[in-house]
Amino acid sequence: MRKKVIAGNWKMNMLPNETIEYIEKFSKLVENSDNEVILCVPYIDLFYCLLNCQGTNIKVGAQNVHFEEKGAYTGEVSAKMLKSIGVEYVIIGHSERRQYFGETDESVNKKVKAALENGLKPIICVGESLEQREQGLTENIIRNQTKLALEGISKEQMSNIIIAYEPIWAIGTGKTATSEDANNSIKAIRDEVSKVYDKEVAENTIIQYGGSVKSSNAKELFETSDIDGGLVGGASLVPEEFAKIVNYNK
Repeated sequence: MRKKVIAGNWKMNMLPNETIEYIEKFSKLVENSDNEVILCVPYIDLFYCLLNCQGTNIKVGAQNVHFEEKGAYTGEVSAKMLKSIGVEYVIIGHSERRQYFGETDESVNKKVKAALENGLKPIICVGESLEQREQGLTENIIRNQTKLALEGISKEQMSNIIIAYEPIWAIGTGKTATSEDANNSIKAIRDEVSKVYDKEVAENTIIQYGGSVKSSNAKELFETSDIDGGLVGGASLVPEEFAKIVNYNK
């Protein structure tokens, strides 16, 4: 049976002192959770997060990575650099990266490969825009993004990959896909993984839902057949609220 993995994406929020205060509160609230908990924090907070999460059940992730190991890429951070300080996870292909910073399916695939080669576990984001949804293209878009992100990735490497379905129209808008819609989209992603690999790989792949997840809808979403937890944005900035999401099954 697949475990539930609940990751918080702080986006461009939290200073180091706020990170320390947050973890002090949050770690006590989730210490008895049987779900996997990840905090994906800004680069400047990673060291403080790693330091203060020692001895807790909280894993730490970055929000982006460059696909080259080193070189003249001002402002970028490599997978090797992240791994060297103890980072375990990294978000790749978030819709905000695709929308604002020109991330493409090709660059997502390169970043996934670089992450895996350096022992990081990618959280690969896929999702459709409102316009694409209204045109009935949801399934085509998310299947294609999934297939392209996984190009050249071996069956064995899939055990270290999480996929997050994040409908762009639901991120930060307060709108949430119904649990049925979200579950059906995630079933389509799982089916695409099955086509690329096989049914066993698909059944073992963790696929999260992201898009205005909060404590009031977490239980309904996470108890569907195919949703394996969430990638949580705004609600992860408040330790008490995020803890309620993590502890949705308590």
